[in-house]
Amino acid sequence: MTSIPPAISDETATSNDPLDPILKSVNQWLDQVVIGLNLCPFAAKPYQQKQIRFKVSSANQPNVLLEDLLAELSLLAKTDAKTLETTLLIIPNMLEDFYDYNDFLNEVDALIADQAWEGIFQVATFHPNYQFGGTQPEDAENLTNRAPYPILHLLREASLEKAIEHYPHPEQIPERNIQTVCALTDIQKSSLFPYLTSINRA
Repeated sequence: MTSIPPAISDETATSNDPLDPILKSVNQWLDQVVIGLNLCPFAAKPYQQKQIRFKVSSANQPNVLLEDLLAELSLLAKTDAKTLETTLLIIPNMLEDFYDYNDFLNEVDALIADQAWEGIFQVATFHPNYQFGGTQPEDAENLTNRAPYPILHLLREASLEKAIEHYPHPEQIPERNIQTVCALTDIQKSSLFPYLTSINRA
């Protein structure tokens, strides 16, 4: 795996780094979509304070990816949240099929249970072809969880619970997010989600 400093800006990424396009794409998505559209009202603070870790996995086999996941969760476990709040584990070389990605989440849950991390960490999920149950692939609401690459977002439950306590009506966030992405024009979708095909732009 290769890492970059938390919340690295495009300007500080080296142009000869082969991972540079991956990191730039994910940073742009986080900045313009997740934070810019306020899909996650809790993301801006750790991003601005450089408490988000970006990790690009070179795994192309499930067992290797699980090793990477274990390493990143272990790092979170031994690092103070003021230094490292959350991690984006980026997966560019496997799980391109959303159903394969969705199946792999069972392994993720099992790893967290085996390590007795239930109630300590949880994983939010993002994928270029993310599809909520009961929706069609082209439905705009799927854009709330679509990202340039398959991503496992590793979260501290204590931090999430604390943030929710101080946020009015957190239960309304999912519905508000759907309204936000459904209101986007085709031009806005093309700008914010350049990695999606025309079929998936909804």
